Amino acid sequence: MLKIAYSNCYSHPLPAGHRFPMEKYEMLPGQLEYEGIADSVNFFEPLALDKKWILNTHSSAYWDKLQNLTLSKSEIRVTGFPLSKALVDREIIIAGGSVQAAHFAIEYGIAMNIAGGTHHAFYEHGEGFCLLNDIAITANYLIENQLARKILVIDLDVHQGNGTAALFQNSKDVFTFSMHGEKNYPHRKEQSSLDCPLPDGIKDGAYLNLLAKNLELINSKFLPEFIIYQCGVDVLESDKLGRLGLTLSGVRQRDLMVLNYAKQLKVPITCCMGGGYSPQVSKIVEAHTQVYRLAQELFF
Repeated sequence: MLKIAYSNCYSHPLPAGHRFPMEKYEMLPGQLEYEGIADSVNFFEPLALDKKWILNTHSSAYWDKLQNLTLSKSEIRVTGFPLSKALVDREIIIAGGSVQAAHFAIEYGIAMNIAGGTHHAFYEHGEGFCLLNDIAITANYLIENQLARKILVIDLDVHQGNGTAALFQNSKDVFTFSMHGEKNYPHRKEQSSLDCPLPDGIKDGAYLNLLAKNLELINSKFLPEFIIYQCGVDVLESDKLGRLGLTLSGVRQRDLMVLNYAKQLKVPITCCMGGGYSPQVSKIVEAHTQVYRLAQELFF
C-alpha cells in the first residue's frame, strides 16, 4: 500500500506576494484522490518529531533559537520565510512525516511525503526556505535505529542540496548525490559525495543521459540499503527559478529512472517533493503527481 504523509499545516499561510507556492500542498492531495491514485487509507497524518532526532542532526543552540523564535534578522532573511511558531512547528511535522514515511517504505517498498526535501538546512542555520533538514534527519534516524546502515540520497532538485552535503561530508554511511543547475542557487556550493552541475537550458535527452551515467557510477561505488529521493520539479523549463529546460515528459522519465533503480536494487525508497515554482500552480501539481502515478504502477 502506498503511504503518503500529509498535514494541513503543510499549507502554512505566508504574507501576500510571497513567491513560494504553498497552495500546491493543498492541491496535490486532491489531485491524487481525483485520479484514484490515493484515498483516505493511503494518507497518514505525520506526528511532530521528538527533538531527540532533530538534535541528532542539528545543533542544540540552533534548536533553541527556533523554539524561542530568537533567530537574528540576518538568519531569518537567508531562510526566505518570516519566522513564526507555526512555521517552526510545520518543519517539525515535515521531518516527522519523512521519518514515518521511511518506516512505511521499509514495509511496502516505497512511501511519500507531500512536503519535505528541505535540503538547504545546515547543522546550525537554515537557508533557502528550509529550517530543518528532513532528509538528513531521516538518514540519521535510520542509521541510529539500525534500520539501514547505508543511505543513498538522490537529490534532483534544481538547486544543490548544500545543507545535506555539508552535514554528511565526512560520512561513509550516507552517499549524497546532487544533480543541479551549475549557475543556480546556492552560489557557494558544498561538496557532495557526487555532484553533477548542469548548464542552463539543458534539455530532456542530455539530462537523462547524465542521470543514467551517474546512477551507474554510484552503483559501482556505493551499495545502499535505503534511498531518499528529493524529486523537486523546479527543473521544468517553465519554472521561474530553475533555468533548465525539461518537459513534463522528461521529469516523468527522470522519476521512472530513479524508482526503477530502487526497485532493481530491491532497496526501500522515500520520495519528498522539494521545489517547484512554475507560474501555473497546476503545472507544478501535475509534475509532482507523476511520481505518485509511477509509485503505484511500479510497486503495487
